[in-house]
Amino acid sequence: QVQLVESGGGLVQPGGSLRLSCAASGSIFSINAMGWYRQAPGKQRELVAKITSGAYANFADSVKGRFTISRDNAKNTVYLQMNSLKPEDTAVYYCYADSTTTQGTGVMIRGDYWGQGTQVTVSS
Repeated sequence: QVQLVESGGGLVQPGGSLRLSCAASGSIFSINAMGWYRQAPGKQRELVAKITSGAYANFADSVKGRFTISRDNAKNTVYLQMNSLKPEDTAVYYCYADSTTTQGTGVMIRGDYWGQGTQVTVSS
C-alpha cells in the first residue's frame, strides 16, 4: 500500500499564495507520475497538475501561469506552488501518485493512490 500525506492547505485572500506538499510512503517500487486534483462543491473532480518522473508537467488551463508543480524523487514528495489565487480555486485538493508497489509475494502492481485531501479556501 501507498500512503499519501498532504499538507499546506488553508485560508488565503485573493492574490495570495499557498504551497501544498504531498509525501508518499509505503511499499513503493517506483513512482511514475504524481500530481494534484481538486474538487469543488457540486462539481466533478478535475486534474490541476501532474508531473512525471522525467519532470514533464501538465497543467489545467485555468491554472497555467499561476501554479507550479515540482517533485523530489528522493523523498517521494510532490509540491504544488499556488500563486495569484482566485476564489474559483477554492476546493479540496487531492494528491495522487501513479505508483508501482510491491506485495509480500513479490508481485508488483501499478495503480493510482490518493491522499485524504486538503482544503484550500480563497476568500476575502
